[in-house]
Parts: sequence; structure tokens; C-alpha cells
Amino acid sequence: MIMLYGSQRDYDVLAGRPGHGPAWSAEDAAAMHAFMTEWNDDLVKSGEFVDAQGLTAPVHARRIRLREGVPVVTDGPYAESEEVLAGYTIVECDSFDRATQIAARLAHTPHPEDAALTHEWYVDVRPIAESQAELEL
Repeated sequence: MIMLYGSQRDYDVLAGRPGHGPAWSAEDAAAMHAFMTEWNDDLVKSGEFVDAQGLTAPVHARRIRLREGVPVVTDGPYAESEEVLAGYTIVECDSFDRATQIAARLAHTPHPEDAALTHEWYVDVRPIAESQAELEL
């Protein structure tokens, strides 16, 4: 599973909400969507694509934590600097190294030249456990 991260601020900037940083132009957004479409299409053509979904903005999320043994629900958005899972892609490929190569292509996702990142860009790649034994260290 290739996991992509973002913050509420990232969603706000992409949506062009004022006061959250330089807005993406229609051309910037189109370039990013074209890149992601090509990336997904390449995975479908190679037979490595299994599933992919984007997630709604953190403002639509709820976090449940235990405090003194009681579940406490907090509605989003969370602090702007807090990164959350923004989407995922599941691939089935020959090796963990191949999955890493696929994920590394995302480093070339287009963005506006004047876009300031509020956090270090990264994606995580993790195998999906297929048995209880794989969950154990």
C-alpha cells in the first residue's frame, strides 16, 4: 500500500481557499491531475494496480482517543501542521523494491512553482499483511 499524506492546509490551498497560501491555478491543478491519471494508468497497463482512493479533507474527519478509559471524539480539522492520510494506492508487484520505485515516481508530481510546502513531502510504502504471522515482529 502506498500511502499519501496531507494537511487541512494542503486541501485548502488546492481548493483555492483565500488566506491559506498561493492558490493553484486551473492549469496547475490540471497538470497534477494529468500526472496522477498517467501514474494510475501506467499501473493498470502493467497489471500492478489493485485499488486507489482519495480521502476527504481532514475537516470531515473524526478522531477517537481513549482518555482515562473513555472514548473521546474530536472533530477535524486538526492543527494545520498535522498530517493525515490523504489517499492510498494498492499495488501488486514482484517485490517491495518495485513498490518503492512506483511510489518514488510521485516525487515528480507537478505543483505551482511558488507553492511553499508546509511539511516535508513523503509517502509511505508498506506491505499488506496476508496472515496473522505477518503481523508479528
